[in-house]
Amino acid sequence: MTPPDLATAARELCNNRIRPVEMAPLPESLRPRDEPEAYRLQELLHQQLTNSGFGQRAGFKVGCTTKVMQTFMEIDHPCSGGVMSETVYKEYARCSYSGFARIGVEAEIAVRLGADLPARDTPYRREDVAAAVESCMASIELVDERYDDFRRFDIETLVADDFFNAGCVLGPECRDWRALDLGKIGGRMRADGREIGTGVGADILGHPFEALAWLANNRAEQGLGLTSGEFITLGSIVQTHWVSPGERINVEIEGLGSASVEFLASTAEVD
Repeated sequence: MTPPDLATAARELCNNRIRPVEMAPLPESLRPRDEPEAYRLQELLHQQLTNSGFGQRAGFKVGCTTKVMQTFMEIDHPCSGGVMSETVYKEYARCSYSGFARIGVEAEIAVRLGADLPARDTPYRREDVAAAVESCMASIELVDERYDDFRRFDIETLVADDFFNAGCVLGPECRDWRALDLGKIGGRMRADGREIGTGVGADILGHPFEALAWLANNRAEQGLGLTSGEFITLGSIVQTHWVSPGERINVEIEGLGSASVEFLASTAEVD
């Protein structure tokens, strides 16, 4: 079987990130054949995005870490993507609704690393990765359905395209997170003041740091690690909410604070 043309695939995915439209599935000649190949394509895409003005990769997202999202996505295991620096906001963001194909939001717990988690042969455990966590945050992941119908897409292409990621809003950093029981803290999402959904930290693979350990191990399988200063969003505790023009979203995580984003119909109002 002829290997896919990953360089061309990366350009196709990058072009659609620059001007998001509802794209059709990649032709078979460009489609990664398995998840390891999908993550190799993802690395090529990040290089293309950096060259196209999206900045450096600043962190990662982990998706499908909760039952609610695995059921919604019909995927039974976590997947990860990169988050580029020019798509990261602090605490509050004003975004153009028209700047996305179909924009959605997710309520997440995020961490920032204060130490490296290099590739290694021994699998990382929750306790191992906890030692590298500097701070925890409430966060909103911005997800964009850049596809005519994501259920027509194979999981490998979705992974290669950063698993829907279009950015994130990170709340204030809590360095005293060890005083919290991260498995028991609750969170909620509101849209224009009405409650959209709630969840708890344990919804994320039993504990949020299980998602971080999964990412460290998945990166290690690629011969790659995680670096001090990077952040990771660990998966949504509520089902994706697809927003409407003018809608304001607020996510609160108990003990960690909040993050907000507003989607403006007029580009003239955007920060």
